[in-house]
Amino acid sequence: MVKNIHLAKCDSESFSDPALYRQIVGRLLYLTNTRPDLSFAIQQLSQFMATPTVNHYKAMTRVLRYIKGTPGQGLFYSTTSSIHIKGFSDSDWATCPDTRRSMSGFCMFLGDSLISWKSKKQTTVSHSSSESEYRALAIASCEVQWLTYLLADFQVVFKQPALLYCDNNSARYIAANAVFHERTKHIEIDCHVTRARLQNKLFVLLPISTHDQVADLLTKPLEPIPFGHLLGKLGVLNVYSPA
Repeated sequence: MVKNIHLAKCDSESFSDPALYRQIVGRLLYLTNTRPDLSFAIQQLSQFMATPTVNHYKAMTRVLRYIKGTPGQGLFYSTTSSIHIKGFSDSDWATCPDTRRSMSGFCMFLGDSLISWKSKKQTTVSHSSSESEYRALAIASCEVQWLTYLLADFQVVFKQPALLYCDNNSARYIAANAVFHERTKHIEIDCHVTRARLQNKLFVLLPISTHDQVADLLTKPLEPIPFGHLLGKLGVLNVYSPA
């Protein structure tokens, strides 16, 4: 998708064939199960199924051209990957022009292999970027918990604790420091599960630069160069690209 352009409900005239838009976007949703590079774009398009506009249709055709140009693109799973959960959490604050809600995104790796990812609009409006990042951390920590239980149920021996990366200093301080924690009572109680899980040593919360934050790809449109850079870090490869 085009960077710095955010789709809105009434950003142009209504599209003449909304049934066609719904049909195509409905089919595109299935691709998000195997193509994390499409998750953010299709999440954005799926918000306007009721009354799509011309701009929404143009954005959809851009996604279709991208898919047509990358038929051999998919996830690569190495046979030598370690069994250690690593997660990346990110958010984009107040980017929805209609509701000013933030975008959350996370991706989870088992060693170097991507096994879980999500791009979703947050359910409530956040007062600050720190709050939106902390909400995203809470969602990511739930996924780490679920994956830990899943591996345990399968009796798979894995390295603990998990690693969770976040590029927002304030969110990390709130999760790790009780003093900061007491100053954030405007954040709902369910968001504080992050701190509880951190104290139980379910995961270790680590900093990461924005340049290497792979979850960025799930929260906002990016330029082609950073998009390709993060795509490689996700383990998405094109079998038809030259070696």
